[in-house]
Amino acid sequence: MVQRHSLTIPHGVPVLAVSFLACVATGVELSVNNQAADFTLSTGLSPAISLSCLVHNSSQAEELLWYRGDGQVDLKDGNKVNISNICISPVNESDNGVTFTCRLARDRAVQVSVTLDVQFPPHLSGEETLHVEEEKDVTLTCNSKSNPQGQSTWLKDSQSLTLQQSRHKLYQTSEVFQLSISKVQKSDNGTYTCLVESRLGNGTRDFHLIVEDKKPVFPKEAVIAAVVVVTITILFGIVARLDKFLKCFKKPKETALR
Repeated sequence: MVQRHSLTIPHGVPVLAVSFLACVATGVELSVNNQAADFTLSTGLSPAISLSCLVHNSSQAEELLWYRGDGQVDLKDGNKVNISNICISPVNESDNGVTFTCRLARDRAVQVSVTLDVQFPPHLSGEETLHVEEEKDVTLTCNSKSNPQGQSTWLKDSQSLTLQQSRHKLYQTSEVFQLSISKVQKSDNGTYTCLVESRLGNGTRDFHLIVEDKKPVFPKEAVIAAVVVVTITILFGIVARLDKFLKCFKKPKETALR
């Protein structure tokens, strides 16, 4: 069981002095992978990496806690006292930017954090085939993930795309690279390639743009007028034949016999 000691505060001692005395009395420090302060650990995609937390300047058994972000890591017995190790396996893209923190159980202000900087080449995705009607607008969206962020370029049919200021627009964030084309023409048919270049490698994604013939558009007014004319014609036809229909259903008059 962890022993706890209370610190008697003499009357009239300033609060700051008491805090200093408590710090000296405690004196416990932690280190993670021999680092006593928060740090960033750069790594690539790998099968596993280990983090080792060690207690310093303590003459008693000290329980340790590990956190991934805000969530506490479940540690096995025998891996909690004075030294504690965790293993991240495998290391993948989703671990990039994640912070792991080792804390002293009895004083969680005593801690050391390590943030993972997972570096990986570009990985691209996006809808491969797009059908668009002539003179409509279209946007090609290339989803890109890489660390460090790469340089993005659009190609058409394996050649550099010549951008027309009036028809082409580019939009880019850390994970999205878009090409918008307004009022597409038949000449816009082709294969567009999203190319992302990084010092760790390059990534490409092809988008096949198929421009279809413009569909004929009928004026709504003309369609409505035609429907009205047809409806009225049918009604007149029914009224004109109504008498004939009624005669068919009239019964002959009966003669009363006495």
